[in-house]
Amino acid sequence: MQSCGVSLAVAACAAARSLGSASGGDEEKKMAAGKASETEEDFPTLTAQERDSLVGIDSSLFGFQRLHEDGARTKALLLKAVRSYDSLILKAEGKVEQELFCQLGHFNLLLEEYAKALSAYQRYYSLQSDYWKNAAFLYGLGMVYFHYNAFQWAIKAFQEVLYIDPSFSRAKEIHLRLGLMFKVNTDYESSLKVLLANNLYFFCLSSSVQFHIAHLYEIQRYRAAKEAYETLLQTENLPAQVKATTLQQLGKTTHNRANKDSYAIQCLQKSLEADPNSGQSWYFLGRCYSSIGKVQDAFVSYRQSIDKSEASADTWCSIGVLYQQQNQPMDALQAYICAVQLDHGHAAAWMDLGTLYESCSQPHDAIKCYINAMRSKACSNATALTQRIKCLQAQLSNPQVTSLQSKSKMLPLIDEAWSLPIPAELTSRQGGLNTAPQVRPDRPLPPHPHTQPSTHTTPTANGQHITWSFSMSFPLLDQLRSNRASLKPLQLQMLEQLEAQLNLMQQHQQQKGSAPHWAGPNGDGSLSSSGGSTHPLSHPQTPHNQVGHSAAPSPWQQALNHLPSPPSPHHSATSGGAPGTPATKESTPLGNGPAATATKGPGETTTANSTAAPESLSNHVQSAAGDGGTSNRSPHHSSDNPKGDDPTTSAPHKKINNIHPAVSSTASSPISAMSTATPSPKSTEPGQSTGPHGLNSPSTTTATLSSAGPATVVNGNGKGGISEDSQSPLKADPPATCRRPMPPHARTPPSSSSSVSIYPSSTDVLKACRNLGKNGLSSSSILLDKCPPPRLPPPPSPVLPKDKLNPPTPSIYLENKRDAFFPPLHQFCTNPSNPVTVIRGLAGALKLDLGLFSTKTLVEANPDHLVECRTQLSQPADENWDLSGIKKMWRCESGRAHTTIAKYAQYQAASFQESLREENEKKALKEPSDAEPASAESVARKRRGPLKHIKFGTNIDVSDERKWKLQLQELSKLPAFARVVSAGNLLSHVGHTILGMNTVQLYMKVPGSRIPGHQEHNNFCSVNINIGPGDCEWFAVPEPYWGVMSNFCEKNNINFLMGSWWPNLEDLYEADVPVYRFIQRPGDLVWLNTGTVHWVQAIGWCNNIAWNVGPLSAHQYKLAVERYEWNKLQSVKSHVPMVHLSWNMARNIKVSDHKLFQMIKYCLLRTLKQCQSVKEALAAAGKETVLQGRNRDEPAHYCTICEVEVFNLLFVRSELLSRKQKQYVVHCQDCARKGSAELDNFVIVEKHRMDDLMQVYDQFTLAPLHSSSS
Repeated sequence: MQSCGVSLAVAACAAARSLGSASGGDEEKKMAAGKASETEEDFPTLTAQERDSLVGIDSSLFGFQRLHEDGARTKALLLKAVRSYDSLILKAEGKVEQELFCQLGHFNLLLEEYAKALSAYQRYYSLQSDYWKNAAFLYGLGMVYFHYNAFQWAIKAFQEVLYIDPSFSRAKEIHLRLGLMFKVNTDYESSLKVLLANNLYFFCLSSSVQFHIAHLYEIQRYRAAKEAYETLLQTENLPAQVKATTLQQLGKTTHNRANKDSYAIQCLQKSLEADPNSGQSWYFLGRCYSSIGKVQDAFVSYRQSIDKSEASADTWCSIGVLYQQQNQPMDALQAYICAVQLDHGHAAAWMDLGTLYESCSQPHDAIKCYINAMRSKACSNATALTQRIKCLQAQLSNPQVTSLQSKSKMLPLIDEAWSLPIPAELTSRQGGLNTAPQVRPDRPLPPHPHTQPSTHTTPTANGQHITWSFSMSFPLLDQLRSNRASLKPLQLQMLEQLEAQLNLMQQHQQQKGSAPHWAGPNGDGSLSSSGGSTHPLSHPQTPHNQVGHSAAPSPWQQALNHLPSPPSPHHSATSGGAPGTPATKESTPLGNGPAATATKGPGETTTANSTAAPESLSNHVQSAAGDGGTSNRSPHHSSDNPKGDDPTTSAPHKKINNIHPAVSSTASSPISAMSTATPSPKSTEPGQSTGPHGLNSPSTTTATLSSAGPATVVNGNGKGGISEDSQSPLKADPPATCRRPMPPHARTPPSSSSSVSIYPSSTDVLKACRNLGKNGLSSSSILLDKCPPPRLPPPPSPVLPKDKLNPPTPSIYLENKRDAFFPPLHQFCTNPSNPVTVIRGLAGALKLDLGLFSTKTLVEANPDHLVECRTQLSQPADENWDLSGIKKMWRCESGRAHTTIAKYAQYQAASFQESLREENEKKALKEPSDAEPASAESVARKRRGPLKHIKFGTNIDVSDERKWKLQLQELSKLPAFARVVSAGNLLSHVGHTILGMNTVQLYMKVPGSRIPGHQEHNNFCSVNINIGPGDCEWFAVPEPYWGVMSNFCEKNNINFLMGSWWPNLEDLYEADVPVYRFIQRPGDLVWLNTGTVHWVQAIGWCNNIAWNVGPLSAHQYKLAVERYEWNKLQSVKSHVPMVHLSWNMARNIKVSDHKLFQMIKYCLLRTLKQCQSVKEALAAAGKETVLQGRNRDEPAHYCTICEVEVFNLLFVRSELLSRKQKQYVVHCQDCARKGSAELDNFVIVEKHRMDDLMQVYDQFTLAPLHSSSS
């Protein structure tokens, strides 16, 4: 097949040769070995016809070959081939052709022998140096990883398939599986992008995939979700299961977002008509009824949900709330007990149970319940519960109060209630709709729960709000109030605490309303059902459901049976969790994952036990979070570094093992991380976790495998405070670092040059390039021919000592204009050994008028100019907490909106005034007792909470010279290397505008405004000037450590390139990553060197301006091209069109740097070869090109679908071209052929004549050293 870099015919011939040579061996040796009696059945030999039949069989047939139905003959042939190959390997002691192992892996994959397939694939990997050219091998390996739920590794294997062969025959299958895996990993943006691109590729999608797209809209809070669901419902012949699930989600979304209960109820009722056994639909319907006061109908729906889904802690919690609202405490108690018995970590049920006991004057039991609630990972109000527990303990310390409370016990003690049998009328699955309302006829449910005297809404474990009833609350409060005059000081204090608590509850009620909302402990998070619901959106009782069926022609058509449930802004079920909140036990597999025993050598085995198994596709989708001295003659070099506290020793990291036993944390890709180890068949015995069935097999009982790499065991963090121009290195000597040695296979194959020289003329090049073909490589790759797909770099070696992890920040102080234009300044900034440089006093030295960029001037100049506004949490610069303030995390959530400069200026001023007012109030209220020492815990809590929301004005475009003429003219005072436009700036040769890169962008900030961690687009340098009046704090990590940073993001389920993340400094120090940390004052210029990873937070109120610069150096060009290829592998658009830029550089620049010249010339060679081969293929197919020259300032073109750069030959749909639009809707050749193999309805637009390109190529020669533009 064309998709396989190594022909399968070659593999079959190699097997035949090996079989022939083995059969023709020395008979005497066979006799001596005692093998003469072996039968043909033990060592079957393939006939020539059978070998021919095997030639066309590879991994691409997986899921499309019906071996269990009409493929019995094919299955028998595969079984015979496997036995034949196994015997051959045994006879030859493993010394056979490498391709045989690859083919053996394909056969075992088709037979669903996943462990044997993985073993054969790994053996092939270890023997074949250019394994990455074999797309069928990578695809088969990805399918095995997918089966074992090792999604991170499967994603990497699939991405490499698409990189080396975008036209792979199973590209559609890969895209769909990538979309589902991204969704599981909570990378919703990438998931939506892949699934939408797949829709554009093939112009039609199954209804289940369309549902996934609508669901992703809902997760990301797009308004298009409702429209997408309604559009899907209009599809003809919509399967009943898809229809039921779509209606369910539409009803739930409508209720959460628009509070249109009548429409929501209508949708849920229609959903139940399509699927009456959906426990989730009954559950949502019950909450809709409860919200409008139809208690009887709500109870009926809850009972139906219990009958359909059996074990649902959320449903039992909601039933308890319903009873508690109706003053039926015993019934409420039993319902809550059901909830916590099903899910001991159900924080909402424990909190509600504690409230119930407290209302019945049983503080001992209330305290126990509150403590259990605090122990839950889903608890979001630990501080309030702690205060409540202290208050109850103070009550218990009063003997008089205790005696009053002990007179009557309305409810059994919590220990007794835990062991009480649940009444049959609550647990019976019989009776259904008719008997459900009459659960307790002696105490019937009133019709309107909200008519109780006092209610209070509290969030429960799934993000919803439930209503507490306080008609029977606080009898102690009434007693204390009636005897206020005779109370003792302790009793008076207790009375004040109770009254304050009641006032808080009433205020919360007024804010939230008394109607019951979706139940849950936090206000947002993911919705996923609990227990063993048979509904497609529920969590199955088996460890995971199938995503593809190996015998089905369309595996993804069954995807609806394991669709993850979407989140809502006010709801997430107990089994889910808010962003940054750990999932409860219902969404996390219990115990360890499967143990894969890998044979590394004779008698040497390693076992990988998964300790952090990822959820399966069906189970895991969560929502979404003083200057120093100066010099007159030359710049003075100094350093900036914050003071570092002594590192505190921390507990060693728990070791997280990979599916590959021998993989070290330095592995740079899933393939390079593969060892020659092969899992033992014992690892797939029925008693083990890894069974022979998985996501792609009819019987799904496999547990999940961990895809996270091993963590390094390091003590100490090296975290410290901040001080300008000072350094305090880490002084403590931490314990020695425990590291695994790098395995021999974790290597990067050396690159070699192309077989076509870059020096001959273009005519010779095209002649040599004719009919070369792809040779297994992507035609669009501009790297060297024999390089494998790009991969993450390993951590730099040797490892830095702990006292070097807080390096001083290179700083240069300027006194006058001469200092700014001193040539060594440019050389110092662009030196790769300096990741970041702070140029202090730049504005004063150059007499820059920074007032032109002040908020006041901006408002006067363009008050209605558009501003992108990000809503963020205000936090300390070196910390990043989840919404509850309990757990540190990497994910940095922010909401996006738009405003104007004038409106943001008003917010900026109001924020400043509010801060002044708060500061004055603090000073006025400060008492002597405040000076008393506090515990470290209380100080930390006070420091970080409560977190408030702030707004950050970002990405303000100031490129229009008509609007910002004065501002842009002022920036021309900068030295040439730092200007927006200059001859030595690569970005000035792109030929068109790239907003924010070769144009100026403005940022308007209040304290706490954050620019999350990132590298600049295509690793270009960056210039940032602080306008003031406040300061900014910067964090920077050198470019060689970007692979480590990417691995951290992957470990935290964040997309390194596209996601929003804020690193945990403790994690970085434990991984031996150096971090530069410094303060940027007003007038300071920060130069970020090529590829530096950085993140920034505003300390005060300030504005900043920034843009990118590309120094004319081989280092800059090399890293830009590497990121260009990495973006292609990751399906991310490169903002800088490197091919287009390279041709413009060849036209405009004389290059004297030999290394830079070679790289540019080779890029020209590659693209010239590509254009020639595509034109020849089009001519052979009878397709002509239409020449349309480039217009002035015409931007580079990208494929509409895959977003790769398309140079010269644009594939445009004829109907779109005829409309004479200003911009083409461009496709690359691969995407165009996926839509139409014969390119029907496509017009090929040619932007450059081949003669012109050949002339540019020939005239681009190495210039003498003195002619360099740099």
